[in-house]
Amino acid sequence: MKRTPRIGIALGSGSARGWAHIGVLRALAREGIEPQIIAGCSIGAFVGAVAAAGDLEKLGSWVETLGWQDVVGLMDMGLRGGLIKGDRLITFFERNFVDRDFISLSHSFGCVATDLQSGHEVWLREGSVSAAVRASIALPGLLTPSWQDGRLLVDGGLVNPVPVSLARAMGADIVIAVDLNSDVVGAAWRNRAEPERNTETTANGWSKRLLSRFGRNNTPPTDEPEEEPEGTPSMLTVMQSSISIMSVRIARSRLAGEPADVLISPRLAQLGLMDYHRGCEAIAEGEAAVELALPSIRRALGR
Repeated sequence: MKRTPRIGIALGSGSARGWAHIGVLRALAREGIEPQIIAGCSIGAFVGAVAAAGDLEKLGSWVETLGWQDVVGLMDMGLRGGLIKGDRLITFFERNFVDRDFISLSHSFGCVATDLQSGHEVWLREGSVSAAVRASIALPGLLTPSWQDGRLLVDGGLVNPVPVSLARAMGADIVIAVDLNSDVVGAAWRNRAEPERNTETTANGWSKRLLSRFGRNNTPPTDEPEEEPEGTPSMLTVMQSSISIMSVRIARSRLAGEPADVLISPRLAQLGLMDYHRGCEAIAEGEAAVELALPSIRRALGR
């Protein structure tokens, strides 16, 4: 008897754009497609772990009501290794979503991190799920690195932004990959020029809000403009643009050598690095991308 192919999904990195993964998984489920294997990188690891635990709709409901005040409330500022320590975020993650061992998940799950000292790609597939996710999402400069088994681990997007290879290694016969960064190079520069957007949600707004946390004695941030050359971008704009360039270049190289059977590319250039409060937009783009890719998905699955 012919064995039914095992479906895997590779959920890529992309910071706040990662909420699109929720829309992708929802749309696939409506088509009766449920991946048995989930490989995630960075925000893809966050969403993938929750999906593997069977709590995707719980995550979706939370994301759809998330405001920027809620996002700021999850930030615990630090000065060593990154702007955000991440303890508050991972505690929230464990309390509300996943606090268990890999072997207790309902689906096979693995995620990618990067060994900061050696530069090697690290596949995390055993032990604490939340600890693995914490390492995979440790975006350099923003979130502090994570020590695990004597290794200092950071975001897996540095080496494998769309982990098709991990999904294959876990036994997937057919891999659906989700690339969140296909249209984002240069987007941070375009978005910062949009006058109609609330300044609290722009990269400049986020930079001021983050940096104000370092003020002595909790001094409120000043509204006085800094002495900067005209057109100087914010810290987050520089980070966002740099990370986008890096992710796109690495993803294209990896996908060329390790192609997915189907590549889903939501259109997410309008979302910034820290726009986690715009989850409804991201989820909708994920669903729309699946609709466009359905003919390719059905062919790959022989339907």
